[in-house]
Amino acid sequence: MVTTGMDSCSGNVSNMFLGSLYALLAGFLGAVASLSAKLSLGADYLREKCDSGLSGWTEPGTACDWLHIPLRLLCGSLLFTCNAVMWTFFSKALRHCSSSARATVTTTASNFISSAVLGTVMFGESHAVLWWVGISLTLSGLLVLHGSTPQTLQQEEGKKDK
Repeated sequence: MVTTGMDSCSGNVSNMFLGSLYALLAGFLGAVASLSAKLSLGADYLREKCDSGLSGWTEPGTACDWLHIPLRLLCGSLLFTCNAVMWTFFSKALRHCSSSARATVTTTASNFISSAVLGTVMFGESHAVLWWVGISLTLSGLLVLHGSTPQTLQQEEGKKDK
């Protein structure tokens, strides 16, 4: 493998894109893990959904008295699986991105947005204006971070010109 003196992804646009993709996936998987935790440890959301889903098939409460337990266990295993894969993708994002800040901010923004979408879809949650202002500021910071050129890349290019 030939090295050029730059870090592994500073000059490679496809690596930086791949790093951003890994960071986006890590944020999404973090949101899915949070959703799984809420479903497995939450009050009786799964039992209520089971009762409403099976209302035309069986008598209310009969099948769901026991069915919510395997569903909770399934959500608990999904929690651990999503966390493991999320950390794998985050470490790959750190390896491929030009800075750890870029990978961290991208993962955080992806997690916020994914959590908002999943919360709305699964639980009918709505978010206050202040929440949307906060996420907008986070995304603005992400855009500034993605638009900036790493300092080490600028220094390497300056050395090559001399």
